[in-house]
Amino acid sequence: MAKEVKFSLVFRDMWQSAGKYQPRVDQLVKVAPAIIKMGCFDRVETNGGGFEQVNLLYGENPNKSVREWTKPFHEAGIQTHMLDRALNGLRMSPCPKDVRKLFYVVKKKQGTDITRIFCGLNDPRNVIPSIKYAKEAGMIAQASLCITYSPIHTVEYYVNLAKTFIEAGADEICLKDMAGIGRPVSLGKIVEGIKAIKKDIVIQYHSHAGPGFNMASILEVAEAGCDYIDCGMSPLSWGTGHADIITVQEMLKDAGFKVKDINMSAYMEVRTMIQEMCDDFLGYYIPELNHLNNSLLVKPGLPGGMMGSLMTDLEDNLKSLNKWKVKNNQPELTTDELLVKLFDEVAYVWPKVGYPCLVTPFSQYVKNLALMNVMQMEKGKARWSMIADNIWDMILGKSGQLPGPVAQELVDMAKEQGREFETQDPQSYYPDKLDEFRAEMAKEGWELGQDEEELFELAMHPEQYRAYKSGKAKADFEADLAKRKAAKNAPAAGAEGPKSVTVNVNGVNYKVEIAYGDAVPAAAPAAGAAPAAPAGEGEDVLAPLEGKFYLTKDNSETPKKVGDAVQAGDTIGYIEAMKTFNAIRADKAGTITAILVNSGDSVEEDDPIMKMA
Repeated sequence: MAKEVKFSLVFRDMWQSAGKYQPRVDQLVKVAPAIIKMGCFDRVETNGGGFEQVNLLYGENPNKSVREWTKPFHEAGIQTHMLDRALNGLRMSPCPKDVRKLFYVVKKKQGTDITRIFCGLNDPRNVIPSIKYAKEAGMIAQASLCITYSPIHTVEYYVNLAKTFIEAGADEICLKDMAGIGRPVSLGKIVEGIKAIKKDIVIQYHSHAGPGFNMASILEVAEAGCDYIDCGMSPLSWGTGHADIITVQEMLKDAGFKVKDINMSAYMEVRTMIQEMCDDFLGYYIPELNHLNNSLLVKPGLPGGMMGSLMTDLEDNLKSLNKWKVKNNQPELTTDELLVKLFDEVAYVWPKVGYPCLVTPFSQYVKNLALMNVMQMEKGKARWSMIADNIWDMILGKSGQLPGPVAQELVDMAKEQGREFETQDPQSYYPDKLDEFRAEMAKEGWELGQDEEELFELAMHPEQYRAYKSGKAKADFEADLAKRKAAKNAPAAGAEGPKSVTVNVNGVNYKVEIAYGDAVPAAAPAAGAAPAAPAGEGEDVLAPLEGKFYLTKDNSETPKKVGDAVQAGDTIGYIEAMKTFNAIRADKAGTITAILVNSGDSVEEDDPIMKMA
């Protein structure tokens, strides 16, 4: 009898791998019946990872979204699964234990059946507690092997890791080939090795199409006994996304596997709806290059799920860098030139920081470190001259045990800066916080929500949730979307165009000033923002890079205020760029006489943000 291979539609990751945002809840509920009608999926990835965070970023409640989105799949007997970052929960930074435990209770009650737990360091100390918490909440615990290709990450390494997770109670194993650089034959051997440990363990394979290995890899793991294959579908398949369900199904059927048929009229219906979502607003955040496969990705091993946001972020980084180059009479870089420099620097940096698997958040850390190096070196500064605190946490072991040794030059730098390497359980660095967030909600008059899901959102994404509640997130997003829509309608080179246009976004009209060539329109204050503090005496403190300015990065810190005395080296604020909080440190001792921007405001490199005397 032919072995059956089942399919999962990674609908969440399809969007994250393409661009920056996810569909709205009304769009998700509309497309769900057509996905069900396709008839070929036993599982759908509905949420997790960046899904809830990006909901908040454009002003939508993610709890309502998850509940309504998972419901039709349950009614149809299709399992739902989510992506779970272990110690980090759903965010980029580590979570307190009490927040992690609440996480699984909330997501199970919202309708998520399976949690795919992964740690980019493959550190069992981060994964095993999540296996326990998920099972206690009634979820299926799927433990992931984060797949990469290095001298350390061998077949034996992965089979032994799977054995550890199975012995710890994992219900299933996922081969999470997040960059698509797993070599097909080796992946097949890993599946064979896991099945030899426990014949009936369910194995699911997740891979990205970008580098070009994944169709061969899918066939190899299926031949070795894999049970579920993750797939995407047009117009978000291939490129930085996933293999299309049509191609995978035909390949496996030809190879003799039992696979479900695809209702092609329903496929076309879903395809049309996805294109409509792109045309509505999501396509404005999907760079064209993300539709293409790229063998250059084999070398840096950057994951498909990160490439969506990377290309969008790179546009801003390139503008900032070229602005500096023009000012300093240097030739500008093209997108391709910056991309190649970045890929080369990632390949250089990765072994130096101990070979972490390039998956969230460590892919962002390594990429951000490489990009900062490129940006600084392009300006004649030294490599390693800007390393964010959370990147240091990874290097020092506060996020878990790195697979390989850290380069001596970074060890020496840590010693010079008074930083110490850590060996204890990473969770011990992040004490419980739920009581503090409960107190904040009571003070603000906010409801805890059904099954305490609103408390969970605040605790998991504090800054984003506050911006959502204040309305600032929605206002900032809609203003940005209006600018992108206006830019798309800009006149051809040399043609005379309007100085401003009115763009309608979700029923609200926005007047957008348009600049052509080197002209720059005056920046308008963010909607709802309080007026900036009046300028005081002293010297300007300049933003070291482009991003969003924050006075603190979490609840544990007290924000600086006018009149505070600071010492040289003190942290006086942060720039959030590329999902990383980069500390702004005082160059010398003095007193803050003015704070010139509001927390959450966007700033460009070299913008004055404070004054000190």
